[in-house]
Amino acid sequence: MSELPDPVLLTIAACEIGFWVFVVGGLALRYVARMPRPSMIVFACVPLIDVVLLVAVGLDLAQGGDVEFAHRLAPIYLGCTIMFSRRLIAWADVRFAHRFADGPAPRKLAASGPERRRYEWADFGRWLGAVGIAVAITGLLGVTVADPEQREALVSGFGVLGTITVIWLLTGPIWYSFGRD
Repeated sequence: MSELPDPVLLTIAACEIGFWVFVVGGLALRYVARMPRPSMIVFACVPLIDVVLLVAVGLDLAQGGDVEFAHRLAPIYLGCTIMFSRRLIAWADVRFAHRFADGPAPRKLAASGPERRRYEWADFGRWLGAVGIAVAITGLLGVTVADPEQREALVSGFGVLGTITVIWLLTGPIWYSFGRD
């Protein structure tokens, strides 16, 4: 018999789907149904998805679950949703407004130049914030619900964060600051 998928990984996938359901639902309420107040309530519920994931990971660790890839991914996912969700929602909002409410067409990001450099550095700054949040969440899980073995396994994922950070820095802000134009 095949092994069941990791419940934490399934929870991450469900949270990602839930995020987009809330975003599209909020935008549909705002622009299609012309109900701006209920749309704001839906958008205000988006952070609850992060709480669900944090609780799921915490419960799994507290029940003695083995730390797998998904346990190390969850804090990174949470950091990214906290740091990037506002921008993702704004990105989708402009497109919904254009499509359903005669809003202006989405503006294309410059391929190079000062505007692109600012964008790349701002995105990298968001990534650094996401890393900080991921480290804090990992630490919180490590001191609250994880046993010493789980804590060590959770922290072992920090190397991946460092690798991603270096690659992002080189292929994003550094590339657009010095490698283009």
